[in-house]
Amino acid sequence: MRPSFTWKLRTRSLQLGHRTLVMGVLNVTPDSFSDGARFFECGPAVEHALSMLDDGADILDLGGESTRPGSRAIETAAEQYTGVPVEEELRRVMPVLEGIHSRRPDALLSIDTYKAEVARRAVAAGAEIVNDISALRWDPQMPAAVAELACGVILMHMRGRPQEWRALPPLTDAVGLVARELRQWSQAAMDAGVARDRIVLDPGFGFGKSFEENYPLLAHFEQLHRLGFPLLAGTSRKSFIGRTLARNGHDAPPDARLHGSLASTVACILKGAHIVRVHDVKPAVEAAKIADAVLAAARLSS
Repeated sequence: MRPSFTWKLRTRSLQLGHRTLVMGVLNVTPDSFSDGARFFECGPAVEHALSMLDDGADILDLGGESTRPGSRAIETAAEQYTGVPVEEELRRVMPVLEGIHSRRPDALLSIDTYKAEVARRAVAAGAEIVNDISALRWDPQMPAAVAELACGVILMHMRGRPQEWRALPPLTDAVGLVARELRQWSQAAMDAGVARDRIVLDPGFGFGKSFEENYPLLAHFEQLHRLGFPLLAGTSRKSFIGRTLARNGHDAPPDARLHGSLASTVACILKGAHIVRVHDVKPAVEAAKIADAVLAAARLSS
């Protein structure tokens, strides 16, 4: 069964385990794989954020840099960034974050970034969570920054860099690799001063995993509870869903993956996900309610 946790954020705490929390995705980028540039301008982005909150999103995850396959991110911790410069990422996300915060001061906001300076500015403007796809590994200043900010942090598993994904060798044990590396990276975060009760882990569906490697990770998702942290699952609109839904030799495009995304989201919840990260909030909220009812019935009968 899904264990319970108290997740400590910047100024508040969340109880995880009783019901699934839904995190809505807000990509403020010109090249998002799922949204294109629909929310690249501040006005439409803020309105979409408010719409997701009205649809039941518990958290909004705001990101200003795409990490789709083939995109360029930072090469090593010692080299300069080759992705979106800090100044550009701030130019994209800060007006939107501030706009949401001014309209809905109680909204729970997460900043999706691997850059310490972006994390610092976003938290100062009201973000409660830093969601780092690199698990604090790409910016050498990020571990100390997150520890100092005393915010919630999501450590995601990524295998390689986005520009390397197509050349990665196949995995024989996706679950074992993800568990082993997340254990190592979460320990590194704690060694840097990040409190254990501020950490959530994300196995990174689609991030450096081939199409077929995502399904074993989903099927054995519950094994990640052995790590002792709350778990987030983000399968929404991922390429492996598009491949499974392919017709006439063509993968289903992102905007045709809703039902497959909902099915994978429910599977993750039944396997023990505490938080699900989604693009389509209202359908996901409704699906999560049904999955939570199933989990509640299972608890009562056990």
